[in-house]
Amino acid sequence: MIQRFIELGEGYSDIYELIETSKANQHRVTHLIALHTKTKGKELTSLVVIMKPTNPGKFQALYICREGIPNPNITTNKRYELFQDLSVDIQKNIIEIEVKPSSMFNERELYFQYLIGILRLNHFIPPLQ
Repeated sequence: MIQRFIELGEGYSDIYELIETSKANQHRVTHLIALHTKTKGKELTSLVVIMKPTNPGKFQALYICREGIPNPNITTNKRYELFQDLSVDIQKNIIEIEVKPSSMFNERELYFQYLIGILRLNHFIPPLQ
């Protein structure tokens, strides 16, 4: 199975695409995740939508808006409220996880592999097959 992050942006206008994609494919959404981090003195959140693997093809998409939304536990904001509304609409809880910032990794792919490891370890995505 191929599990891959698809980065939509940092959560500004692209958050609308994340939400619309999730609503249109709500039968495929398995988890909604908020990844909290601290980078350059700012508390930020990445929003992730994990889809069920395709059949055929066994491709599992993990859509992400990376580190562009203020941490909602510190500062309330409309973009996170939209994600919460999505959670209610599709009846999925938001799972919150503390992670290292992407700036700690030399390449974005290494950061995504780190996140995949965390998601596998916590059984939010299936193990490598």
